[in-house]
Amino acid sequence: MSPLPRLVLRDDPGRSVPLDPRTPLSIGRDPASGLCLAEARGVSRHHALVRMSRTRAGQWLLCDTGSANGTWLEGARLKDCRPLSDGDEIRLGLNGPVLQFRAGSPSAPPAALAPATRGRPAPLPVPTAVAGQLDFAGRSLPLDRIRSAYVRSRRRHPQAFSWWLLLCLGGLLLLPFPWLFWPLQAGALAGWIVLGSRWEHLLEVTLQDGLAYRHRFDSLATALAHRNGIRRAMATAAPAGRRP
Repeated sequence: MSPLPRLVLRDDPGRSVPLDPRTPLSIGRDPASGLCLAEARGVSRHHALVRMSRTRAGQWLLCDTGSANGTWLEGARLKDCRPLSDGDEIRLGLNGPVLQFRAGSPSAPPAALAPATRGRPAPLPVPTAVAGQLDFAGRSLPLDRIRSAYVRSRRRHPQAFSWWLLLCLGGLLLLPFPWLFWPLQAGALAGWIVLGSRWEHLLEVTLQDGLAYRHRFDSLATALAHRNGIRRAMATAAPAGRRP
């Protein structure tokens, strides 16, 4: 049987709580919370909730429950419930404790280990740490200078909708010529669907001085696997009493 997913306190990895798919986990200062953080700074009495999705099997969700200082997932403040991925960091409040979501089941090998295909750039090697140095995107970064590692997803062609709208409006001039108007509209719609559905995922490593290095991935799973590798290296290298 695969181990249950868990929430782990980043600054105290020995403290964790398992997640039960049948029972949502409440987080807050309330003693009745499934994860009680009574002494944590910036945590509300009823701060957040982690539960299983009702529409997608196996998907865990993080929800803010009206906290005063907000709940942050991977550096972005929650406005509603958002899905969790293995290794995601949850910050309770701006300067509150950080929790890490551990999916529990073994993850598949990173896709970046597969050989590069013809016509595509060589994949980024899996991050490795040697003598306190992290090899990332062809650079050697000191582990003690790394502040954070985040994955941010964005549309590859954010202007696709604007292009589609302009083509549709321009196509109105061809209304008297339906043999031209309808093919143009169909082509514009197909282009919008194809271009608008493409996403890219940026792995950003930020140093203590604010300098950031980025690498783009087509696969979210690969980007998350590399991010988790970097975070494990950071946790291993951090001296006692200090966590990244």
